[in-house]
Amino acid sequence: MPAPFRPLLAVLLCALALSPARAHFPPEALRRAFPGAEAFGPLEGEPPAVVAYRAGEAVGWVFSTWLVVRSTGYGGAKLDLLAGLDPKGRITGVAVLEQNEPILLTGRDRRDLEAFLAAYVGRDVRAPIEVGRGAGAKGGIDALSGATITSLVLHDALLRSARAVARAKGLLGSAGRLDLERFEPASWGELEASGALVRLRLSNADAEAAFARRGGRLFPEAMGRLDPNALFLELWAGLATPPLVLRNLLGEKAEARLRGRLAADDQILFLAARGLAALTGPGWRRGERLERLALVQGGRTIVLAPSMLEPIESLAVSGAPELRERFLLVLPAASGFRAEEPWRLQLLLPSFAEPEAKVLFELPYAPPPLLLRPLAQAPAEPAWVGVWRARVFDLALLAAGLVLLAAILTFQPWIVRRRRLWRGLRLAFLLYTVVFIGYWAKAQLSIVNVLTFGRSLLSGFSWDLFLLEPLIFVLWTYVALALVFLGRGVYCGWLCPFGALQEFAAEIARRLRLPELVVPFALHERLRAVKFAVLLLVLGLSLGSLEQAVLAARIEPFETAIVRAFRDELPHVAWALFLLAAGLFVPRAFCRYLCPLGAALALPARLRQFEWLERRWQCGQKCRICEIGCPVQAIHPDGEIHPGECIYCLRCQVNFWDDRLCPPLIERRARAERREALARTARPRPGTADEP
Repeated sequence: MPAPFRPLLAVLLCALALSPARAHFPPEALRRAFPGAEAFGPLEGEPPAVVAYRAGEAVGWVFSTWLVVRSTGYGGAKLDLLAGLDPKGRITGVAVLEQNEPILLTGRDRRDLEAFLAAYVGRDVRAPIEVGRGAGAKGGIDALSGATITSLVLHDALLRSARAVARAKGLLGSAGRLDLERFEPASWGELEASGALVRLRLSNADAEAAFARRGGRLFPEAMGRLDPNALFLELWAGLATPPLVLRNLLGEKAEARLRGRLAADDQILFLAARGLAALTGPGWRRGERLERLALVQGGRTIVLAPSMLEPIESLAVSGAPELRERFLLVLPAASGFRAEEPWRLQLLLPSFAEPEAKVLFELPYAPPPLLLRPLAQAPAEPAWVGVWRARVFDLALLAAGLVLLAAILTFQPWIVRRRRLWRGLRLAFLLYTVVFIGYWAKAQLSIVNVLTFGRSLLSGFSWDLFLLEPLIFVLWTYVALALVFLGRGVYCGWLCPFGALQEFAAEIARRLRLPELVVPFALHERLRAVKFAVLLLVLGLSLGSLEQAVLAARIEPFETAIVRAFRDELPHVAWALFLLAAGLFVPRAFCRYLCPLGAALALPARLRQFEWLERRWQCGQKCRICEIGCPVQAIHPDGEIHPGECIYCLRCQVNFWDDRLCPPLIERRARAERREALARTARPRPGTADEP
C-alpha cells in the first residue's frame, strides 16, 4: 500500500474499532442518563462504562446495569438500565434499555416507572437509600404503587451497578461516610465511651517531665512546690459535625442556628479543656493563626486561624465536667480536612518559667463507627431480609388470619352445625380478605405470578426474587399446602380478595331481592371450560412473548379492582365493574367461567389428600337442596361435588346438618318425634297402675 494512504487507513481502522462501543447505547438513552454531556467515549474499563464529556473534559460515567452486574427482573428475564454517575458519586439520570417486568409490560405504567427512576437523580450512591411503601416520607423513595417487587428489583440493579462503578473509579473510600441523619440522646460519658470524644490528661508531674526531657523547666521557683498529682491540663476533642455529637452538646436550637450559618461542606470539631494550661494564649483573636493549636491529617498540617474558633457559652449535654474553655472549631471545605479520616490535634504549650521554651502535646482521633455510615458496597444480608423486617406487622396480621382460617377448616364439623356462627365467621373473614389482604397489603395472587415462576424455572431460578414480596410468598406457600390437603377452594373461597368482593356483591343482590339467574347445568359445564381455554392461551403466549401473555392476563380484573383500587385506565375499570355487576345476577360469574388462576389451581385439585365434605346417598336423588344452593354450581345433579369447582364455602355442609332443611334429617327427626310420642302414649299415667 502506498505510504500516503497508511495514516488514513489507520484512522479508519480506529474509527471502526471504536464505533461499535460508541454506538452500543442509543444516543437518546445516553443523553437521558447524563443530561448536559456533549460527547461520550467508548465503552471501556472493568466494570465497563462510557466516559461523559463536557467542553472537552470528563464529567462522569455512563454504565449499563446488565453489563456491570448482569441484572435480571422478577421473572428472571434480562433487565437493563442505563445510568449516569458523576465524580461526587451522584446518579445523574436513568434510562430503560430493556425490561420484561410483567407489571410494566403493558405500557400503562410508563410514566410511573419514569417518575420512580427520576427519584434517584441526585442521590449519592454511597449513602443508604430506602425503597418501599411510604419510604418517601422518611427521605427514601416510594415504591411503585402495586409493584413493590418490581421497585425493589429495579432498585437493586441500579444501586449495585452504580456502587460497582463508583468503587472502580475510586469514589468509595475505606472508612465510610459521616452519618448526618442519625440522632439519639447521649450523655457526656456515653460520647466518651463511644469514642466520639477523646481525652488527654496531664498532671503537673507529667507536664514537668515533658519539659525536663527538652532540657527546660515548667514552673518558676517563685510558684513554689506544686502538687505533682494536681491537674495541669485535661483536654477533650472530637468530630462534632454529626448530629449525634453536635445536637447533644449544644441542644437542638443552638445546633440549628449554627448549621444555618455554615456551608454544607463545613466540618465542625469540638475542643474543651480545664486545668492550669490554656488552649489559647493571650491575644489569640488578634493573630493570623492560632499559635498553640494545629491540626494534622495524614502528612499535612492544617493551619488554624482565629476566625475558625467559636467559643461556646454553655453546653446542653448531661454529665459534662466543669470546663474552663469550650470551643467549636469550624473547618471550611477549602481547608482540605476529611472528616471520615483520622487526625491529630497538636497543642504547643509554653513554659511558665521560660516562655520561649515550648513542648508539643498531641491528641490522636479516629472517627468511631458510631458516626459513620457503612459504604454498603455489597449488602451484608439479602435484600429480602430487610423487606421482611419492614413488613413484620403485616406478616403478623396475615399469619393470624391464616391460623384462624386453618382453625375454621379444622373444626368445620362443629362450626357448620351452627348456621349463625358459620355465617358470621365467613362474612367476617371475607371482609378481612378484602380490606387487609386486598386493599391494605395488595397481596392479590394472579396468573402473572404463575407465569413469572415458570419463566424463572427456565431462566435460572432464585428464591431471592420471590422473597422480595413477603405476603405474596406466604400466601402462595399456604395455598400450595392447601392444594395438597383440601384442593383449590381454600384460596378461591376464602383468600381471594376479588372473589370475596364478588361474594359481597351477591350478598347485596340478595338483600335487594335482585333475581338470580340459574345457568342450566349442561350450559354451565360448557361455559366453565372457557377459563381453561383462557389459561392455555395465556400460557401459550408466555412461551413466545411475555408481554402478550401479560396483556392477555388482563382478563383478570385483580390489578384494577384490588391493587389499584379502580384507579386505572377507563377500559380496565369498566371491565372490572362489569364483572362485579354480572356477579349480582350470577354469583361469582368470573370465578366460574373466566378466571385463569382458578383454572390453574383446579388442575391439581383431584390430588388432594383429604375429603372433609360429607355426602349421603340421598344427595342428588331424593334431595337437591345443596346443588341449588351452591354459589358456583360445583355440585353435580347426581350429588357429587366437583373438586375443581368447589370453593369450600361450607354452605352445603351447613345445609347437610340442618335438620329443618335437609330432607333425610327431617325424616329422621320426624321418626324420632313419632317414637317419642308413641313412648309417651304407652307410658302409664300416674295413679292408674294396673290392679293385681
